[in-house]
Amino acid sequence: MAPPHGHNAWLSSPVGLGWAVVVLLGLVIATDLFAVWADVMLYDVLGPVVDGGITEDVERRVERAESLYTAAGVAQTAALLSTAVLFLVWFHRVRVNAEVFDPFGHRKKRGWAVGGWFVPVVNLWFPRRIALDIWDASGPWDAPRPHGLVNAWWTAWVIGLLAGRMSSTTYRRAETVAEIRQAVGQVLFADAVDIVAAVLAILFVLALTRMQDAKARSGPGVSVPVAG
Repeated sequence: MAPPHGHNAWLSSPVGLGWAVVVLLGLVIATDLFAVWADVMLYDVLGPVVDGGITEDVERRVERAESLYTAAGVAQTAALLSTAVLFLVWFHRVRVNAEVFDPFGHRKKRGWAVGGWFVPVVNLWFPRRIALDIWDASGPWDAPRPHGLVNAWWTAWVIGLLAGRMSSTTYRRAETVAEIRQAVGQVLFADAVDIVAAVLAILFVLALTRMQDAKARSGPGVSVPVAG
């Protein structure tokens, strides 16, 4: 267990940041839906090519589908990066708040709330462990909440992350049209899982933000002054 740092932890409202993260996660879902549509179009149009039915019309359809596929990838990347930055700011804030609620209930130091996402391998479980500690510390004083939502969100996120990496690698290495079509099918699966993960992330952010706001307003048990 990390040593407590409650002496320099101050409560700060996570509400504004939480809603901003939710809005950006909604943007992630929108770009993922666009990507799923582009995936389906490209997958379908490559079918006749695999079967040898190459015509001028099919070539035009393939070009349009590839353009949409590329545009969807750019949109997804932009939405993901902007959301990740704001999510980390929010996640660090709720981690500090949780330290105020319970200075001794954290297995990782505060810095891991951000750093844990970037260290290879450990980023598959460190953020979840930190999230669970935050969740437990932020729950009602006398009624801990179950971990089902946190675990569901994290499971979907890890599956989507691994599926995305595998599908991207398969797509880059694909040489034949049949291999490209197979890779696009894998990308479609990864994008669909990412939508599920983003929806669960919205529920997680909203739930944890409300928990912390309610606990901060409840008064008893807060040992550190609330920042302006």
